[in-house]
Amino acid sequence: MIRNNLVKVDIFDNQLGVISKTDAHKSPILHRAFSVFLYNDNKEILIQKRAESKYHSGGLWANACCSHPQKDENIVLSAKNRLAEELGISADLRELFTFTYMHKFADDLYEYELDHVLIGKYNGDIKLNLEEASDYKWISIDELNKELVSSPQNYASWFIICAPQVASFLKHNI
Repeated sequence: MIRNNLVKVDIFDNQLGVISKTDAHKSPILHRAFSVFLYNDNKEILIQKRAESKYHSGGLWANACCSHPQKDENIVLSAKNRLAEELGISADLRELFTFTYMHKFADDLYEYELDHVLIGKYNGDIKLNLEEASDYKWISIDELNKELVSSPQNYASWFIICAPQVASFLKHNI
């Protein structure tokens, strides 16, 4: 599914309208997004290396998948669809928390999102969509923590913000 229309929101996630993906990223316009985290029976987190061809953060490691729900689209259902499109998998998901962040990639490229963080358990095979991701790996919480401290430049900006919260939740609740 092509996701070229984004849901413009206020800081309380109230829908304010629809905006093109291009316009939303040319200037910092707050819009709705989701980030999916998957863990396995070993309490490892699935991360993917974003395809080099992505318009931002290409070649950086991030969560299992992320995207933007469309107008009136259920966030969990949208995220499940993206998991199927990007990784060829199906998993039950639930929302863990939301956060807002803004990152300036260039003079005319911003990401300003109200991001719904979803979590699910998965232990099966993965079939990468190479237009979305070039690699993936399962990583332990302790190893991820070390890498985020020693090599943050290898990770997407939103991932650095939300991954520690997800890891803490997993460490104490799963």
